[in-house]
Amino acid sequence: MPTDDVRAAVRTLARLSRLLERGGGDLSLPQFRLLAMVERGQRASFLADKLTVAKPTVTALVDGLVERGYVSRTQSPDDKRATQISLTAAGRKALKAAETDMAERLDGLLDRTADPRAVLDSLAALQGALEEAFEERMSAGATRR
Repeated sequence: MPTDDVRAAVRTLARLSRLLERGGGDLSLPQFRLLAMVERGQRASFLADKLTVAKPTVTALVDGLVERGYVSRTQSPDDKRATQISLTAAGRKALKAAETDMAERLDGLLDRTADPRAVLDSLAALQGALEEAFEERMSAGATRR
């Protein structure tokens, strides 16, 4: 059973995500998340796993981003049935602009904390935990196949 502190943290993260999304310019938070993960080119199925959403959700996100010229679709060189999603120059520009604005918003909040470095270190630790959980999920999925 989560503690009151954990429940409060969930509420804070939800509010923070809304603040960041308002700084995303013309990108929604899901679109921003996808662009940030596509930076080096990824298969659609990997993106769905990484974002912990269904493949049709990624397809819909990608459709909108292709339409805006932020990503492109190509056939995967490794698997002709798979689609490779890549960031375009316009996508890189939109990602950088959104990330800069979001970082400025977060920086303004960090200035209001007693120890901004401790907050950033805690967020980095949380990122590490997310990556570890993702790797475990992928390993578990690979053993079931």
